[in-house]
Amino acid sequence: MTKKKAIDMSVSELAKYIDYSVLKPEFTEEEIVELTKDGVKLGCATICINPAYMDLCYPYVKDSETKLCPVVDFPFGTSSTRSKVEQVKILTEYDHVGEIDMVLNYGWVKSGKYDEVTKDVKAVADVCHESNIPIKVIFETDALTFEEIEKTIECCIEAGADFIKTATGFYTGTCLHGDKRGGFREMISFMIEKADGRCKVKASGAIRDRQHFLDLIDMGVDRMGIGYRSVPVVLDL
Repeated sequence: MTKKKAIDMSVSELAKYIDYSVLKPEFTEEEIVELTKDGVKLGCATICINPAYMDLCYPYVKDSETKLCPVVDFPFGTSSTRSKVEQVKILTEYDHVGEIDMVLNYGWVKSGKYDEVTKDVKAVADVCHESNIPIKVIFETDALTFEEIEKTIECCIEAGADFIKTATGFYTGTCLHGDKRGGFREMISFMIEKADGRCKVKASGAIRDRQHFLDLIDMGVDRMGIGYRSVPVVLDL
């Protein structure tokens, strides 16, 4: 059966591809609530939030199909594995967590410490899977070469990650891919090819126009992290 083209999908169908990003640390609680309500109204897959706001956001998702997706160790991924595991143990106590995102330690990737990367991701994935919660692993691809990304994909698959994800959107260093950042087409094509169906792929970072959004769906991406300003643009609202 031929997959439905993104251009032919309804707003509600397209919204299911979106993790609505509400992660800026300067957001007030009022802003977080309003953005959460907006994501729920649109029918987005999840609302990505910082863990401190689980109780704040819960009342606005509890009677909806939209889930909360707290992000562990955001945006640097440099906490100890033990710290990440403890964060996840706390988060899995909430019954309204649909998925959990984590930032891997990409400094370890740059240092060639791939065994440590695998152990770190596996420790978090194991705790998530005990509660049947999928784990999405953020690479920060802007800081990594394609060779490093390929090796990191293998680490994550070995560790049991459910999704691999491009970027946080908060990286301020030199991008190794020139003026292309985050979920650009060539990066997503590369990650889908290397994952080869063994895990899902989430695109995030610099997805700000509708055609880019539609193209990534047609390429086979499973989810996208979209900032609050870009959500109405990609959905053509």
